[in-house]
Amino acid sequence: MGAGKILIADDEARMRKLVADFLKKEGYAIIEAADGRQALDLFYGNNDIDLIILDVMMPGYDGWTVCREIRKSSQVPIIMLTARGEESDELFGFDLGADEYIAKPFSLKILAARIQALLRRVQNNRTVRSFDGLEIDEQGRYVYVDGEPVDLSPKEFELLLYLTENAGRALSREQILNAVWDYDYFGDVRTVDTHIKKLRLKLGEKSYLIQTVRGLGYRFEVRK
Repeated sequence: MGAGKILIADDEARMRKLVADFLKKEGYAIIEAADGRQALDLFYGNNDIDLIILDVMMPGYDGWTVCREIRKSSQVPIIMLTARGEESDELFGFDLGADEYIAKPFSLKILAARIQALLRRVQNNRTVRSFDGLEIDEQGRYVYVDGEPVDLSPKEFELLLYLTENAGRALSREQILNAVWDYDYFGDVRTVDTHIKKLRLKLGEKSYLIQTVRGLGYRFEVRK
């Protein structure tokens, strides 16, 4: 039996249902997207997706575009599906960060085996950072406070990760904005304050780990 949540993005409803029904029988939780834009919306709206199956040829955003966007913020395993078996397409997919590339038609049992292998590899490579009862699983994008899961938005997770990567260092709002929201972001630094406030609320009694540095920004610091 499998375990985990899989996002399937394919504009062919029949193919999507075929794959989804098979993987559900294998024990996976499945969410479905009919195009690339919906796939991105579902990915950013769910913080617990363990693997993504992307059809290359989809309306709006194609699979390559979706893969490129997801790789900007996540290393979640991605399997690309295509009706074309050209080597150049496969190499392009790997350059974008895809983990597997499967040409249609394919065996559902082979697909399931590839999924199990990818999830097993991720699990074996997974490291969890611990800070006084706060645990962060970077690969799985999970956060726990004293063993209880905390549901963070993608930006809240990236913000927390950036703060912990710079633990003990005072970071200005501008530094945080540039690192987490990208240099192309034209928003206000108050965006940082808003997200810090939400993050502290979700961390509850561990909110003290994020300290305010008066006149500058914030610092992640663990008590001695």
